[in-house]
Amino acid sequence: MSRDRLEPGARLNTGPPVVPRLAATVIVMRGGAETLEVLLAKRTPAARFMGGVWVFPGGSVAAEDGDGDGGLRAAAVREVAEEVGIAVGPEAELVPFSNWITPEEVSIRFDTWFFLAAAPPNAEPAVDGAEIVDAGWFAPRQALTAADRDELLLVFPTIKHLERLSDFRCMDELLEYARGRTVEPIQPRVLDGEGEVARIVLPGEPGYDA
Repeated sequence: MSRDRLEPGARLNTGPPVVPRLAATVIVMRGGAETLEVLLAKRTPAARFMGGVWVFPGGSVAAEDGDGDGGLRAAAVREVAEEVGIAVGPEAELVPFSNWITPEEVSIRFDTWFFLAAAPPNAEPAVDGAEIVDAGWFAPRQALTAADRDELLLVFPTIKHLERLSDFRCMDELLEYARGRTVEPIQPRVLDGEGEVARIVLPGEPGYDA
């Protein structure tokens, strides 16, 4: 697995930057003080964008979700219920973890807030077989290893979040770290060198400021 490549279906943008759509994603967790597992859901392979990719549940903020932080949280709760059949919340208990903005070099862009949410006791995902065709619980390092073996198809933002999550021993430790923390936006760049496959870099990495 190449960890720095564009998502399946992503296209480079040759015109002015596209305004990113506001979106919310939820890292649904379980494990308490013992361990950390996160929920990943597989998008249908028939999707033109990110088909067959395993992702954290989430999606765009809709008009009915409202505006601002409240709209983000409402979208987060709604998307988890729609995609994997799990009720997280209340909305106020979702913990902001990161804010990722799709690179300007890409034509489909999102301004995505990632929230942490503990799953209700004994919660198990239920998928509709349409937009989402499978789901399961994974230790972060387990998911990365499965992707390296081509058992899971992951994309750059998910990979980078799983790498960060693997630093934590358990769910409670992760939540303690995230609560009260200031979240700064992260906007990767896409480098498209002559004769090279486009690759994604983060701020501070070689080539980002070139």
